[in-house]
Amino acid sequence: MIKEVSGDIMLSKAQAIAHGVAPHDHFENGLALSLRQDFPSMVKDFRHWCHQTNPKPGGAWVWSGAEGKRIVNLLTQEPPSGHGHGGHGGAASLQNVGHTLRELKKIIQEEGLKSVALPRLATGVGGLKWDDVKPLIYSAFDDSNTVVYVYSTFVKGQAAEE
Repeated sequence: MIKEVSGDIMLSKAQAIAHGVAPHDHFENGLALSLRQDFPSMVKDFRHWCHQTNPKPGGAWVWSGAEGKRIVNLLTQEPPSGHGHGGHGGAASLQNVGHTLRELKKIIQEEGLKSVALPRLATGVGGLKWDDVKPLIYSAFDDSNTVVYVYSTFVKGQAAEE
């Protein structure tokens, strides 16, 4: 089930926050930057995972923090130029978004998640249009028993009505 909300996704009470990044991302912009500031160990673990596995766009990686919060890093974008040595991630693609949403659905099922929060995935640094991404999210989760909170409008410091 999808529920569109307005608010600050960092204040979400959902069991997991999912967001789009690039393989070897530096978490320097938007939601990724906020997550880096709140969960610096996640970024360190993500970098280690990337160096170990050299992931490709279309995959996903889950991080679980000490507080029980899960962050699902959806690899919607191409890697940064220079293969992780500076710069931000490249453009996202609808194909990568589709693959990552299928990965997210598997993660939800495997971990038994009851709720997940999603931003306007891949529309910031990723450069995609929300009108193109939104139908992919609905197609992936409209029939789901998990509540997917889609943060369609960002309001800093305001908790959404989840």
